[in-house]
Amino acid sequence: MGNREDLLAGARRCLEEKGYLRTTVRDIASAAQVSMAAIGYHFGSREALLNQALSRAMEEWAASAGRLAGQGETAAERYADMWDRKIADFGEMRWLWTASVEAFVHAQTSPALLSVLADDQRRSRRMVAAQWRGVPQEEVAEEDVRGLGSVHLALLTGVMVQCLTDPGQAPNGRELAQGLRAMAELLES
Repeated sequence: MGNREDLLAGARRCLEEKGYLRTTVRDIASAAQVSMAAIGYHFGSREALLNQALSRAMEEWAASAGRLAGQGETAAERYADMWDRKIADFGEMRWLWTASVEAFVHAQTSPALLSVLADDQRRSRRMVAAQWRGVPQEEVAEEDVRGLGSVHLALLTGVMVQCLTDPGQAPNGRELAQGLRAMAELLES
């Protein structure tokens, strides 16, 4: 690998071990075994490097999220199983979710990071809507991106925060499916 890839790999290791906010330039340079000046040369700043490393890690997770597809005989069983798999993944990938929450907080004072996170959310809404509809991303209707994709992303974020905060009391897949059914019934009345 070249210095640029070494830096991205080092930044990822730092995100895994220290999180977004506690990672320093020195930490990244040490993990990558390159000089601190290389960060400025290749990325301009620590923040730009961490933003790219976090975005790449999120893209890798999203690309592998298909492995979290639910199994079962009915749509409700598949949905509940999918959530149980995602919830288990939140525990296994705790570093990624904690770093993303830290990045979100930091983004409120960092226009560059806010832009990266907003772009990631736009892609995620489209990807999720396409998965739910079973169509390629370029064919998903904008209405589904804004509705279906946004609702699922909101659920994903909310459940993830509950799992990080109080894993023992976070909902499971069956409870989420029941809750959505109850909401749908209320909306129909």
